[in-house]
Amino acid sequence: MRKTLLRWFGGLLAAGVVMVAIFLVNLIWFRPFSLNHFYEKVFVSFLLDNPELLSMMGVAEQFGYRRHNAHLNDESIAKAERDFARWREYLDDLKSYDPRRQTPDQQLSSRVLVWFIEGQLEGERFRFHDYPINQLFGVQSQTPDFLINQHRIDDRRGAEDYLARLGEIGRKFGQVQEGLALREQKGIVPPRFVIERVLVEMRAFASKPSAENPLCVNFSKKVGALSDVAAGDKPDLQARCPALIDQVVRPAYQSLIHFFDGQLTRATTDDGVWKLPDGEAYYAYRVRRETTTRMTPQQVHELGLSEVARIEAEMKAILSAQNQLQGDETPAQALQRLSKDPRFLYPNTDEGRQAALVEYKRMIDEQLVQSRRLIGLSPKAPIEVQRVPEFKEKTAPGAYYQSPALDGTRPGVFYANLRDMSALPKFGMRTLSIHEGVPGHHFQIALAQEQEGGPTFRKVLPFTAYMEGWALYAEWLGKEMGLYQNDPFGDLGRLQAEMFRAVRLVVDTGIHAQRWTRQRAIDYMISKTGMAEGEVVAEIERYIVDPGQALAYKVGMLSIRAARERAQKALGAKWNAEAEKAFHDTVLRGGALPLAILDEQVDEWIRRQL
Repeated sequence: MRKTLLRWFGGLLAAGVVMVAIFLVNLIWFRPFSLNHFYEKVFVSFLLDNPELLSMMGVAEQFGYRRHNAHLNDESIAKAERDFARWREYLDDLKSYDPRRQTPDQQLSSRVLVWFIEGQLEGERFRFHDYPINQLFGVQSQTPDFLINQHRIDDRRGAEDYLARLGEIGRKFGQVQEGLALREQKGIVPPRFVIERVLVEMRAFASKPSAENPLCVNFSKKVGALSDVAAGDKPDLQARCPALIDQVVRPAYQSLIHFFDGQLTRATTDDGVWKLPDGEAYYAYRVRRETTTRMTPQQVHELGLSEVARIEAEMKAILSAQNQLQGDETPAQALQRLSKDPRFLYPNTDEGRQAALVEYKRMIDEQLVQSRRLIGLSPKAPIEVQRVPEFKEKTAPGAYYQSPALDGTRPGVFYANLRDMSALPKFGMRTLSIHEGVPGHHFQIALAQEQEGGPTFRKVLPFTAYMEGWALYAEWLGKEMGLYQNDPFGDLGRLQAEMFRAVRLVVDTGIHAQRWTRQRAIDYMISKTGMAEGEVVAEIERYIVDPGQALAYKVGMLSIRAARERAQKALGAKWNAEAEKAFHDTVLRGGALPLAILDEQVDEWIRRQL
């Protein structure tokens, strides 16, 4: 009897092993039987091909998988070609699943994934039209930023992985440089100012003594805090970092510097992508992709002009009510004057910077409380306020948000750029803390990551028009929360931020579709926003290297406001505080969506309410 049971158990175990093997083979190499498994196959295969993203998300480590933490991304041309081939394969597989057999949630997920993949494939013809190294992003700035702020050194293995990644910088930079050379062969060279900016940045980074390089300062500090490395072993471990800077990192930067020095002599001052081969079609694609609409560049330009006029009138009304218009000043000129008023500025000192951080934290805490009046959902992940790292603050934006780790080991972070306190008037701080923090990006991104059930890609897939549209909508929502009730200058700061996004519609399309010069765009933005010239120059240069991206904010916000107005009109007397909460939860619950699909979700919610 015992032998029979053992044979039966052994046979059952063998059958189980065979079934698991069949499942894994089917999952990895073939079209999975289950649509839900297919979703995860797409997500996992993408992550495994992008070790830096996998480290940032912090999910694999929960299962003891850490091999990726010793590697940097593959930036080769061959890798990009494999990616496009894989997207085509995934799209064919996805369309083979019968929609009639899918649940409503699966139908939504499939539509979102089809939309995303088709957009990737539509852009294949333009894959060399970008500038992968520029004054805002690229391997020269993002690689050190990733290693310092994302790579975890919690034990000796984390330290060894960090050093291994330093050893791969030469390979990664070389792959990017190969792509840059191919772009030039195709007639795609960055504007002259872009090359000048990155040369200054790279020379400054590469010229630091190895032990003082931010990569080694970070490494030495974190190794010093390790508990699983003996005190006597730490100096030897720490000494390996400067050696890698000398042997690998500095030569990689010097190679790029040499490349751009040569390209500088061939660069021009034409800034719009109209100058590129097939540039008009490329920009039309970028507008569609970034706004997730079918709008044309001309339609976006006209929408921008209309919104600029409306917002300017509202700003003028507030300034007049506060007796802040002098003579024939425009609202922008009045804002320029007020932004230099000492009562609206912190001292440009370490004490002033600390005071601003304290105030940002107070605002975030207040907004967490007030948000509960209008939004039912609330993230579990906490949010912190930190200063933008000093080594990157010269080229970083005024603020940005870093999402929490999926495993809960890292909170969401609102980074504030405090390089020049004279560029941070107090009346703009509230709006910035709403947009980047609560209930802006922190609510939208953290809630998306915390979705229960459903495919993982829905937690992280980015659609800029939705994500930035929500954050800009949240700025407007701050008025409903009463955050500007006794603060007319804060409300003026909100309108200035909205004007800033409306002006983007005009200048982005002006530069890339209507052949505006860089200076014309700068002059227009200054005349309408009241922003400091240095800040405006940085913004215009951003739009030049990332065409169409800045259109997403205002288009997304207007789409969400239009959806809300449809809901209010349809519900009539049923629109109350609870309905408003439910509307916002509907917008937030499913993660980022293309705007057309978001409209469908809202309209379905309206039908259910009626």
